[in-house]
Amino acid sequence: MNYLNMKNEDVLKVVTELNILLADYHIYYQKLRSNHWNILGKNFFDLHVKFEEMYNDAKIKIDEIAERVLTLRYHPMSTLSDYLKSSNINEVQPVTHDIDLVKETLNDHKLLLEQMYVVIKKAEEIGDEGTIDMMGGYIRELEKTSWMLSAWLKKPSESLQSEVAETVEATS
Repeated sequence: MNYLNMKNEDVLKVVTELNILLADYHIYYQKLRSNHWNILGKNFFDLHVKFEEMYNDAKIKIDEIAERVLTLRYHPMSTLSDYLKSSNINEVQPVTHDIDLVKETLNDHKLLLEQMYVVIKKAEEIGDEGTIDMMGGYIRELEKTSWMLSAWLKKPSESLQSEVAETVEATS
């Protein structure tokens, strides 16, 4: 029974992109573990906890992405060699400097977000609302985490954009 009401060949395009995102999340997860283990210096306590929070979130998303692939009636990618070949995110040697770790993590966020947009595009083409909804939540959460990490990198003298969004009253 095809409960999806979508053609298998169309679904495969979404699954392919979800598997790339799954690979991205696996490499990202391992990099966060490395960051958690290797952070040194005066920001150790803050970043040690933050990286643990982030890798726990990534672990949940890994499972959810794999289960979405299964829901779409395909098998998720599941070998480390396939993850390394397919991921947009590259491994790096362990880094200990706080600023470098945060910058590298923000770069990974950029790559994750780009892949999420690709997944959404493919899902929109076939009306896959379940995947679109899932990616929307992931994007919202990752953008917020990225904002927080970006704020951490800023000097107190730096500020956000100076323009203030104003409400415009509709004239009739």
